[in-house]
Amino acid sequence: MRRNIFMYLFFFAVLYIVYQYVSAKKYFEVETVKIENLKEENSKLEDSIKNLSLDKLDLQYFSLENNDDALAYYDDLKLERPSRYIADKLLETNEQKGNNPLVPYDGMSGAPMKINKIKVLNHKWIIADFSDGKYWGELFIKYELKEDMGVDFTLLDHLLYTRS
Repeated sequence: MRRNIFMYLFFFAVLYIVYQYVSAKKYFEVETVKIENLKEENSKLEDSIKNLSLDKLDLQYFSLENNDDALAYYDDLKLERPSRYIADKLLETNEQKGNNPLVPYDGMSGAPMKINKIKVLNHKWIIADFSDGKYWGELFIKYELKEDMGVDFTLLDHLLYTRS
């Protein structure tokens, strides 16, 4: 009787060990597949990051912050962020009642034309977007920063997008 109990315990232990082995092997295979998939996804994401970084560098090419020659014009003025200062001065022209004086179009949807987005290209030029909420366009502006920290803006060109 005692011998039978040990034999049953032995068979039960062998079955349990085989079950644990098969279960662990399947778990290991599933986890290995997950790891491989995550490695592939990680590789794709790293490639995307590299592409986005290159795109960002391309977009920053025409930018005052990345143009050392243009920034040299502001060395003696002690401006921490010259492009932000100039953009703020341009946005101040929006504070006038009615249309922005630099926008050569009147608001057509009942709202005045105002400048929305600004890109300071270098120490002389700005590209800006304007809109009245329904119609929009772009401006090419020349600016000059004076010694008294005032800024003169001159509209060089403009366009208004038409709806089709």
